[in-house]
Amino acid sequence: MSYSVTQPSVRQKWIAGILVIGYALITMLPLLWIIATGFKSSADSIAYPPKILFQPTVEGYVNVFTTQTRLSPELAEQPRDDLPWYEQLVRNKGNTIVGVSRYSERFFNSVIIGFGSTFFAIFLGTAAAYAFSRFKVPLKDDLLFFILSTRMMPPIAVAIPIFLMFRNLGLNDTHAGMILLYTAINLSLAVWLINGFIDEIPIEYEEAALIDGYTRFQAFYKVVLPQAATGIASTAIFCLIFSWNEYALAVLLTSGTAQTAPPFIPTIIGVGGQDWPAVAAGATIFLVPVMVFTILLRKHLLRGITFGAVRK
Repeated sequence: MSYSVTQPSVRQKWIAGILVIGYALITMLPLLWIIATGFKSSADSIAYPPKILFQPTVEGYVNVFTTQTRLSPELAEQPRDDLPWYEQLVRNKGNTIVGVSRYSERFFNSVIIGFGSTFFAIFLGTAAAYAFSRFKVPLKDDLLFFILSTRMMPPIAVAIPIFLMFRNLGLNDTHAGMILLYTAINLSLAVWLINGFIDEIPIEYEEAALIDGYTRFQAFYKVVLPQAATGIASTAIFCLIFSWNEYALAVLLTSGTAQTAPPFIPTIIGVGGQDWPAVAAGATIFLVPVMVFTILLRKHLLRGITFGAVRK
């Protein structure tokens, strides 16, 4: 029995293309609006009806990295031609820069905690997934279900016990505490996703390597790990996205030393109130590392989110 595959017509391809482009524009509209707001003035950012066409300015980006105060009327009337362009931009608004904001510090806290927890979740998850896939683990199915069940419960449901535990252990507002917490939360996802990829790798490859004189670790490192790279890369993206965007636990457990960017960005206040261009600028900058990380691993992402759909 033979089967024929009907190719889509030119019209169907055009309709599919239009639908995909339309869907992409709709989903990207909030992101584009945030980016555009970062280049608006304070007046344009709150204008009604909202302004689509506006005079671009980097005022928001200057504000997000600096702290400012109002100039006294006497100083405001004195012309200054020796100021850097960013100070002159602020001065034109009747303000003056008095220091550097804490946005950079909060941003690097996010980098340390986000990428640190992702590394440990992937490292421990890969080791656990390999053990579940290749060895006879007692109560394997029960243990896998227990690991998965920890992901079913929203983290905020155990926020108070975690807060009390961290306070007693001295882990409140520390990088180590947040990395440990996000690693624990991401570990169940890492184990299940990577376990699925390792199960797809024929065990005969490792047996052949062992016969050739490889140790178990060498067979894992040189045979299994390269073939599971797709799954590990896609799992790393999902783990990083959670750690990078997590808000509720970061608000509860950090306030100064280890505070990440998500709790800090909404608190950005200008001289006259909420500085929406600065908030949008901070959010835009905050998107860049995850976007770059995802683009670098994009070739692994499609197979990573569709693994198991087609098996040979």
